[in-house]
Amino acid sequence: MSTPEEQLVSDAVLVRRAIGGDQEAFSELVRRYQRAAYLVALGVTRRHEDAEDVAQEAFVVALERLEECRDPDRFAGWFTTIVKNRARNLLRREHLREGEPIPFQAPSTLPGPDRETERADLRGRLSDAMDRLSPLQREVVLLHDLEGWKHREIAERLEMPSGTVRSHLHFARRRLRELLRTVDTPGPEARKP
Repeated sequence: MSTPEEQLVSDAVLVRRAIGGDQEAFSELVRRYQRAAYLVALGVTRRHEDAEDVAQEAFVVALERLEECRDPDRFAGWFTTIVKNRARNLLRREHLREGEPIPFQAPSTLPGPDRETERADLRGRLSDAMDRLSPLQREVVLLHDLEGWKHREIAERLEMPSGTVRSHLHFARRRLRELLRTVDTPGPEARKP
């Protein structure tokens, strides 16, 4: 856990210290951005294991290339680009392993196979619907709705205006509602006798 003093130190100061060889400064950057790196990678790879690998690899690359960060005040955006590129490279060079679906909500603690089946079905439908969003919309939804980030924080991370983040979130949620509704509502052909 970081001390209040560490929380007050800007990314730019930490980047400059890390370039100078301060390992603790880079460790603080890792602590600050580990969860975000995982979520960005998850938004691209759609697999928990791959997202963890990509996040770890991105930190290694960032450490090796830290001197290439032209604007240390914008470390978050620079680092996010590394994460996205690493994730895209992974998708290009190998087929994703078969694995567990992404757990969009915790498993039910209530007994009952019907409830579990219902939740598994909902998770599957939500995962399929998320797959149909653009990578940017998926990332915004994951950061805002799953992680609880504010519009301003997402805007800083993605280097775009806050209004654009709101717009992406609005259209992504609307698209998710449409996709989830079409599964629940039978089409006209299903209603014909």
